[in-house]
Amino acid sequence: MSHTAKLAEARLAIILGSPASGKTTLARRLGLHWSVPVFCKDDIKEALFEVLGQGDRAWSRRLSEASFTTLVNLARRQLSLGQSCIVEGNWRAVNVPGLEPVLGASHALQIWCCAEPAEIVRRFTARSRHAGHLDALMPPEELDRSAREPPAFLELAGPRFIFRSDVPGAFEALLSDLQSSPL
Repeated sequence: MSHTAKLAEARLAIILGSPASGKTTLARRLGLHWSVPVFCKDDIKEALFEVLGQGDRAWSRRLSEASFTTLVNLARRQLSLGQSCIVEGNWRAVNVPGLEPVLGASHALQIWCCAEPAEIVRRFTARSRHAGHLDALMPPEELDRSAREPPAFLELAGPRFIFRSDVPGAFEALLSDLQSSPL
C-alpha cells in the first residue's frame, strides 16, 4: 500500500507537539511526499497578526484559538470534498470537540513531534518568527517545561506515531512505520 493510500484511509493527519519540535517541517515534508494540502496554525496566526495587529500574550492566545478554529474549518472543507489533508499545530485536548464532528466516523492519524529538550530550547531561541508570537516573552521555565512534555495525543480514534525530529533518518523511519502500520 502506498503512503498516499495510507493517508487517504486516515483522511486527516494531525501533526502535534511542543513549540520548536519540528512540527511544521515534518508536516510540509509529508505534504510533499503524499501530495496533499498542509494547513499550519502559525501560517494562519501570522496572517491574522498582519490584519488584526499584535498585542499581549492574551491577544496572541485569542488569535491561536481563532487559528485552530480556522484549521478545523479547512480540514472540514477538504474532507467534505473527499480530499485528505494535514493540519499542524500545538493541538491540545481543548481542540478535540471541534475536531470530532469533522471526523465523523473516520479517524485521524496523529504524529507527535519531539526532540531532546536542549535541542528544542536551542531551536526556539535561535528561530526567527513573526514578532506577534512574542517568543521573547516566554518565560524560560515555561519553555523548558514545554520541551520536556511527554507525548500528549488527542483523544481521537486512529493510529499514533512519535517522530524524533533530532534523530538522523527519522523521516525515512517514520515513512516505513506509516507504511507497515495497520490502520
